[in-house]
Formats: sequence, C-alpha cells, structure tokens
Amino acid sequence: MKTMPTKTEFENALKDAMRAGDDTRKRTLRMILSAVKLAEVERRGPLDEAGLLAVLQKEAKIRNEAIADAQKAGRADLVAGAQAELALLESYLPKALSDEELEALARQAIAEAGASAPGDMGRVMKLLMPQIQGRADGKTASDLVRRLLT
Repeated sequence: MKTMPTKTEFENALKDAMRAGDDTRKRTLRMILSAVKLAEVERRGPLDEAGLLAVLQKEAKIRNEAIADAQKAGRADLVAGAQAELALLESYLPKALSDEELEALARQAIAEAGASAPGDMGRVMKLLMPQIQGRADGKTASDLVRRLLT
C-alpha cells in the first residue's frame, strides 16, 4: 500500500502546479492545504498519517456531494470541475477495497468476534474498521456486516 503524502509534499506539488500553470491542480492542492491547516489548528498540532487521510476523505466526500448537487441542478460545468478535483484527491488516497475484498474482511471479523446475531455488530465493526480505514466507506461496511449477521 502506498504511503500518505506529507504536508510538505502537498506544498511542493502546489509549487509545481503553479509553475506549470495547472489551475485545477493548484486550486485543489490549495484546498487540501487549507483543510490540513484548519485540522492542525483544531487539533493544536501537526497531523499524523491518519489525520491527513481523514482530511482527504472528507474533502473527497464534499466533492462527491458537490457533483451530485451540480447534476441535479443541470450544471455540467460544475460537475466537470468537481470531478477533476475528485480525481486528484483520489490519486492521494489509498486504493479502495473491492466488494469481494470488503466482504472477505467482514467475514473474517465476524469469525474473530464470534458473532452470530445483529446484536454483535458493535464487536465486529470494532475489529473491521481499523482494517478498512480509508479504503472503504463505513456505512457500506456497516450495511454489509448487518446483512451477513441476519
């Protein structure tokens, strides 16, 4: 699995984008750095890898919501811009788990927890979430575990 870029690497990528005149990369990297700095202020210290991952995931989610809203409004120009930003954000995120990989991890967590009923879902999710951090949506994982336990 590839490692998360550091704040310094984002700053260097921004400088490169500015030199290249790539407005989309420049705008997206500035947004990332702004979100990272805000998170650092809220945390009162530098972010670790998990913190950076959380910031990138949050920004990707915002872009997905913007794409959906722009599609509802019929604004193809906004959709294209948000998709370009999302593509750059996703290039920094770890590779997403396939449905089959997620199900295999969920079944493994269910076996480890000795779960057999929906009431055991909390124990299963506690084991599963650290394994899928940044690579799968928590709601998707939760729905899958609930389905497997019923």
